[in-house]
Amino acid sequence: MNRHCIAAPEVLLPAAGVDLYRWAVIACDQHTSDAAYWRQLEALVGDAPSTLRLTLPEIYLEEDCAARVEEIARTMRAYRDAGVFRKLEPGFILVERKTQTAPLRTGVVIAVDLEAYSFEKKSSALIRATEATIVERIPPRLKIREAAVMEFPHVMLLYDDPADSVLGPWKGAPLEVLYDTELNMGGGHVTGKRLPDTAAVISAFEKLEKGGMLFMVGDGNHSLATAKAAWDKIKPALSAEEQKTHPARFALCEAVNIHDAGIRFEAIHRLVKGVDAEGFSRAFAARAQGEGSAALYAGGRGTSVRVPAAAAEAVAETDRIIAAYIAEHGGSVDYVHGEEALRALTAENAGYVGIALPAMDKSELFDQVLRGGSLPRKTFSMGESEEKRYYMEGKEITNETHRL
Repeated sequence: MNRHCIAAPEVLLPAAGVDLYRWAVIACDQHTSDAAYWRQLEALVGDAPSTLRLTLPEIYLEEDCAARVEEIARTMRAYRDAGVFRKLEPGFILVERKTQTAPLRTGVVIAVDLEAYSFEKKSSALIRATEATIVERIPPRLKIREAAVMEFPHVMLLYDDPADSVLGPWKGAPLEVLYDTELNMGGGHVTGKRLPDTAAVISAFEKLEKGGMLFMVGDGNHSLATAKAAWDKIKPALSAEEQKTHPARFALCEAVNIHDAGIRFEAIHRLVKGVDAEGFSRAFAARAQGEGSAALYAGGRGTSVRVPAAAAEAVAETDRIIAAYIAEHGGSVDYVHGEEALRALTAENAGYVGIALPAMDKSELFDQVLRGGSLPRKTFSMGESEEKRYYMEGKEITNETHRL
């Protein structure tokens, strides 16, 4: 590889004595139609130090978030000054995650150079988006990042390593344990271990470049796109030398081998809200076509409808029909993980209709993106909601003076 995109970050972890069970919370883009989940999590966290206070659950993005953004920035500084964090020497963290629904998933926390990332559909960057990026979704997230002094990311990058050359040598090795905890709200268990040889890890990664690409964004594309937008605003005011090392240039991510047994691709279902359920169901069934099938839920009851057989095409066709209907009749759309959760939401809300879409085969992903660029938005999810990344590690993104 004649380009370099990986750096060893100075990771921030909770200091000794912080309750990790209440510290780590699920990615902010989950449970976006389930206010009860976030109320329960709020009650569980209480006044304890928690990444719930350092991130903004997307269920609140429809509101005026100015006060929340200010409070997040204030809390970051308050935690920092109160000694809530400990800063590690530059390095990587081996992450082992177990859930009730998936076997062990092993990843590595690294920092990546945002100069090597692009979310354009047709890109030659080392780090590419797997799905279409909605640029209108970046500004509210950018406000949060611009006010912040740290990042706590849920970005997961995928890499193609059938021989397990990057992490295989470290699995089962006697590594220093940095954290080890059960996760709240059914998230399973997570363990983080220090990887002592960053050069060996980087060297192994550098051998995996394929078609000019090393990583694809599996989860958190809009989060990484926001980090990129923030960096693009910062760098014009910096000298060339300052740009090389500024902390905002590097984003914290977890990289996971797409061949890892713990990586499972699940469909992301569509939930149409604020519509006449019977009318929408008739319109969708009349317009949808293809050799595949999906389940349409209204009032908690499911019926089969036709969609294209290929998962990405089924997503594109479904989104086209939904967008046309909403443009004519009104309503909105949300994205739901888990068919049972989708069914339950339609049973509880008269104006909700759900379309349960087919899942994509993960073995197709790298070749499909290399051939045709990024997929339609929300084509797949890496597992169910509870398997998503929980916020644990952080990294500074400013040069602000501090007392860590």
